Amino acid sequence: MTDMDGIAKYLLEAGNLKRIKRTGWWFAQIKDPESVAEHSHRTALVGMILAALEGADPNRTALLGALHDTPETRIGDIPHIGRRYLTAAPAEDIVADQVADTPAPVAAFISSAVAEFESGDTLEARCARDADRLECLIQAVEYRHTGAEVQEWISSSMNALKTESARAIAEAVLTADPLAWQKPPRD
Repeated sequence: MTDMDGIAKYLLEAGNLKRIKRTGWWFAQIKDPESVAEHSHRTALVGMILAALEGADPNRTALLGALHDTPETRIGDIPHIGRRYLTAAPAEDIVADQVADTPAPVAAFISSAVAEFESGDTLEARCARDADRLECLIQAVEYRHTGAEVQEWISSSMNALKTESARAIAEAVLTADPLAWQKPPRD
């Protein structure tokens, strides 16, 4: 196997995140929830914004948000209630296996990003972790707009936010019209 074969293997595996659903929403009767990839995409965007507001590196924070759920290609999306009964391998261990066949600089880069997210020790990691929770809250507000009962997800996400910027954005999202972006701007 060449280094490029290892990279191809990693990228093909990461593509499975497009097909893995965020399973916790099934408990809210959401029949077709977003994929892990969709969640990770918006988490990266939210993280970038939070980092800019909090004085962190937006690029690093977006990277952490983009990679934070890559271990789910191997373990799936274990919903919150399932974590009471299941023990998954640490994300760092899963990622080490995922990148084992990639060139050392690639493996080190991806592994360190996931480890940083998991530790939550840097400002970028704290922003990315808040972005993960804030994205869940945003998704819940969108599902609420369709009539789903998701207050539990909104409350738990709101309570988990650590940064002032994340809490302020969450407050704005809670009262926003999810379809307002489609309307013409006011003069």
